[in-house]
Amino acid sequence: MAGGIRDPRTSVTSRVLAILGAFDVDHPTLTLTDIARRTGLPLATAHRLVGELVAWRALSRGPDGGYTVGVRLWEVGLLSPLHARLREVALPYLQDLHSAVRENVHLAVRDGDEALYVEKVTGHRAVPIISRVGGRLPLHATGVGKALLAFASAAYIAAFLRGPLPRCTSYTITEPGRLARELATVRRHGWAATSEEMTLGSCSVAVPVLDTEGTAVASIGVVVHSLGAHLERLVPALRGVADQVAARLTTTAEDPYPGLRHGVAPHRPPAHRASA
Repeated sequence: MAGGIRDPRTSVTSRVLAILGAFDVDHPTLTLTDIARRTGLPLATAHRLVGELVAWRALSRGPDGGYTVGVRLWEVGLLSPLHARLREVALPYLQDLHSAVRENVHLAVRDGDEALYVEKVTGHRAVPIISRVGGRLPLHATGVGKALLAFASAAYIAAFLRGPLPRCTSYTITEPGRLARELATVRRHGWAATSEEMTLGSCSVAVPVLDTEGTAVASIGVVVHSLGAHLERLVPALRGVADQVAARLTTTAEDPYPGLRHGVAPHRPPAHRASA
């Protein structure tokens, strides 16, 4: 269950949010019965609120009776700074990076104890990956996650290391002391790497996008096949792109829609094609 509501005193807002929260990557389509079960709402209450959400186009009802997230909710979501600002600024640079490395390119931010994937640029020849835009993966098991974690506040890192640290593969680092040492290395070198810690057969390298105070507001990473990978060779191209994104975010700090109103500032593509 996504999060049941049993208290009859619960506000209407909480009930509506529970209905929206019932949808996730594993449950993109739900019947009315599914919604009532996953939220803990009485069927009659779920029916009334879902009807209002459909009328507002926050939900959409298919011909088979199933409900999905509606176009109005999608439109509202696009107003989030993650899309209207960070993604719009970063995407052209991510595309340049993909053209140079021909591998999976990710843009992620930290949300809670997870890496939230804001954008992904890939090709049909790239190594298969489980990440998706809007998806979440553990910070400690991903390159973009480690880059974000290493440049978080000392208090947050200390709390994170207290765990739990789930093991995604047999190579995932779950020992707090070992992870702390690795994060110190990431801060010293300015880039993070993983080797089959999230998915067997693939490894990753990532760098933070830092604000003027040295805190990671995002991270940019590349995922490649483990066999024959030379991750350090990708670092210069990654750093160049991260620096450009950081600079663009700074110069457009007062504009919530920098990519929409003024277009994207001229930028230099990577000087040469990097090799994985």
